[in-house]
Amino acid sequence: MGKTGSVLFRRTARAAAAAALVASLASCGVIAEQGRPQDTRQASPPDTASAAPGSSAASAAAPTPKPTPTPGAGPACTAIRCTSVLVTGDMLVHAQLWEQARQDALAAGAKGLDFGPLLEGQRRYIDKSDLAICHQETPVALPQGPFSAYPSFNVPPQIIAASKAVGYRACTTASNHTIDQGTEGLVRTLDVLDASGLEHTGSYRTAVESQGVLILQTPAAKVAVIEAAYGLNGQIPEQAWQVDMLDAPAMIAKAKKARKLGADIVLGVMHAGDEYASAPNAQQQEVAHALVDSGQFTMVYGHHTHSVLPIEKYKGTWIVYGLGNGVTELSPTYVVNNEGLLVRAQFSQDATGKWTASDLGWAPSVIVNAPYRWCSVASDAPQGVCASPAADAETRQRTKSVVESMGAAAAGAHELLISKGR
Repeated sequence: MGKTGSVLFRRTARAAAAAALVASLASCGVIAEQGRPQDTRQASPPDTASAAPGSSAASAAAPTPKPTPTPGAGPACTAIRCTSVLVTGDMLVHAQLWEQARQDALAAGAKGLDFGPLLEGQRRYIDKSDLAICHQETPVALPQGPFSAYPSFNVPPQIIAASKAVGYRACTTASNHTIDQGTEGLVRTLDVLDASGLEHTGSYRTAVESQGVLILQTPAAKVAVIEAAYGLNGQIPEQAWQVDMLDAPAMIAKAKKARKLGADIVLGVMHAGDEYASAPNAQQQEVAHALVDSGQFTMVYGHHTHSVLPIEKYKGTWIVYGLGNGVTELSPTYVVNNEGLLVRAQFSQDATGKWTASDLGWAPSVIVNAPYRWCSVASDAPQGVCASPAADAETRQRTKSVVESMGAAAAGAHELLISKGR
C-alpha cells in the first residue's frame, strides 16, 4: 500500500530511551548472533548525509583477506568472493494479524503479542543467506497501542522484534504510509528498530541521518541499501528530508557516495507501482532502468503493489519489480494480495573486482489463516501443504507466470528450492 570523510554512525541517546519502549516486547568484523557480522552504518557530514506451517565502510585501500562464504548461503561459489542477500516484500500488519499474535502469545503461556509463529516459515530461507532485508511498511505504536490499520496505520511494535528474531538484519522504511502518524510515529518506528538491533534506511529523524548511507557487512562484502518511495498518500512531511522520495538522480548520487565509502554491492530499492498489478508501470521501469544505466547499482528491487511483479535482466543487471506482500491479512477480493515473493541473490566478485549477481532464486509464498502464517509454496514444499495442494499449485503457477513474463527464466532466474540447496 499500501559526506567527504567517513565517520561511524553512532546511536544517539534516543536509542537508549527506545530500549525502554520495547522492554515489554516479545522478545560482522565480529561475529554476532546467527554467525552474521556486525553492521556498520556509514555517514558523512551534510552537504552545506517439513513441518506444517503451524509448528552497515572501512577504507577500501586496505587489503582484504579472502573470506570464506557462509556455509549453505547459496550455490557453490566459484568466484573470488561471494555473498548472498535475501529480500522480501511489505510487512503490512492489519488487525487480524495482531489478533493472531495475541492468540499465539497466549498459546505459549505469555502475555502480549507474539508475531514469531507468523514469520517462522521464513527462517529456513534467512538462515541460508548472509544478509536478509525486510520492508517495514508502516509506523508502529506504543507496545500497548492504540493500534490502527488502513488507511492510517499504527501497528504493534512487536512485529519488529519478531523480524529481528527470525533473522532479518535490516529493514527499509520509506513507503506511502511512513508518515501516517506524523513525525512522532516516524521517530518512534526508527527508535524501535534501533532498540531491536535492526538497521534501517529510507526515513530519518534528523537531516544528518538523511545524508548517511546504510552499509551492511557480510563475511565477503559491504552491501549498501538505497531506498525511496513514490509518494506519501498526499501527506506532507514536516521536513522534506524525513523520507527519501523516488528520484533517480538523488538515488544515483547516494549510490556514488556509497561507492566512495567502500560499498562493494549497491542495492536500489523502489517502493512504487500500481496496486494489484501484474506488470511494472512506466515510473518503475524508467527509474529502475536509470539506476542500472548509471552503472552504480548491482541490483534493483521493489515493493508496494501488494502483488508479485516480473523480474527482468536489463543490461546484465537484475530488476525485481515487485515482491508482493511479506505478511498481510487475507483479502477476499484480490487473491494476488495474499501472495508474495522471496528473492535470494548470490553476488560474486570477478578477477577485475567487479561484483554482479551470479545467481537469482525466487520462492513463491502465500498467507494462510486459521492460524495466520507465512508459507512457502515453492515446489519442494519446505513447510508442507499451505492452503491446499490445488491452491498451492495455483499460487505457484500464477507467480511463476508473472515472474517470468519479462524473460527472467531465459536470463537465468530460477525457483529457489531451499530443501535441495538450490
